[in-house]
Amino acid sequence: MDTLAAFGPASLFMISMTITPGPNNVMLTASGANYGFRRTLPHLLGIMGGCFVLFSAVALGLGMVFERFPLVQTLLRVVGSLYLLYLAWGIATAPPPRFGDAEGRPLRFWQAAAFQFANPKAWVMGLTLMASFLPEGGNTVVNALVLAAVAELVALPCISLWAGFGMAIGRWLKGPRAWRVFNGTMGALTAACVIFILG
Repeated sequence: MDTLAAFGPASLFMISMTITPGPNNVMLTASGANYGFRRTLPHLLGIMGGCFVLFSAVALGLGMVFERFPLVQTLLRVVGSLYLLYLAWGIATAPPPRFGDAEGRPLRFWQAAAFQFANPKAWVMGLTLMASFLPEGGNTVVNALVLAAVAELVALPCISLWAGFGMAIGRWLKGPRAWRVFNGTMGALTAACVIFILG
């Protein structure tokens, strides 16, 4: 019953966190525009899978590693920032899409999933979600897995909106110059997220 009671507030929290801009949503918008919604699905599902594992691990004690070893958190921020800059460069320099072509591809499932462990917004979500909404009674492992699963089900339509938004933008962009401006802008916004990681 405590778990069920936590679903409502936890769902509202996840909606507010996942529908707002962040590294994942900026990259999903760029991917939706360049590759379409269907080809962006592995990226989208990778975000959900990575966050599910991260949130569950936080509830089961991973967050304590940061408290005991602050250097781990610093290293994670540096690695995450470098990877995000690499992704930003790829987005900014991407050629105009050719949907029938094999050239260019969105992030794979495992790449998007792995990025969540270097994504500060994902860590904030996981730490807050589990600290605030994990029921005290019952089996901690089961409660953590259920809460993480519900959180990702709530997040799915929110982050899908960003991929869909990108797909809609892609239909309006005409000509190589418009694509260069769009991809350059999305790359710059992705790179700007480093400020929040290192800030």
